[in-house]
Amino acid sequence: MSDHHITFHAGTVTREDREKLLGQKGLVVWLTGLSASGKSTIAVEAERVLCGMGRAVYRLDGDNVRFGLNSDLGFSEADRMENIRRITEVCALFQDAGVIVLACFISPMKSMRQVAREKAKPGFMEVYVKAGVEVCAKRDPKGLYKKAIKGEIKEFTGISAVYEEPETPELVLDTEKYSLEECVRKLVHAIIDASSF
Repeated sequence: MSDHHITFHAGTVTREDREKLLGQKGLVVWLTGLSASGKSTIAVEAERVLCGMGRAVYRLDGDNVRFGLNSDLGFSEADRMENIRRITEVCALFQDAGVIVLACFISPMKSMRQVAREKAKPGFMEVYVKAGVEVCAKRDPKGLYKKAIKGEIKEFTGISAVYEEPETPELVLDTEKYSLEECVRKLVHAIIDASSF
């Protein structure tokens, strides 16, 4: 598509205006980790806790987004990059509205997470939800690891596709060591710190 006829139309209400109205800073909290590491489980509970504290928060989940916005995408490397590109744009809109967005995406490549970080500056928090492949495969709530090991799912992260661990995340939640409650407590505390004036 040619963009030479497209002009960005700025408004008079700024992100800062919306943040003051909500009493919080817009924040993108990017939860990355293997399938079954605990990303969605932690985010669901953190969203509930933050809402209970009066925070404007919205959760975006990898599977949920593929039912609608990204239903046309597969799992090739190119489609995964496009999946993340679209999600980062959505996250940036939420952030501009002054909302705390919890983005739960495996996002296996460092380059994918860097795209999200660059788009959300300032106000980006990378959270590594850490659990080894063996532990995740034992949990396997959706039965995906079993299928991947049998070869029924191609390009499955951790089995037949690589996961590049974050090198300098703002927060690590090790779900092999800490309970759900402890992980949620740590995450909520970090979010309150980062989103407060």
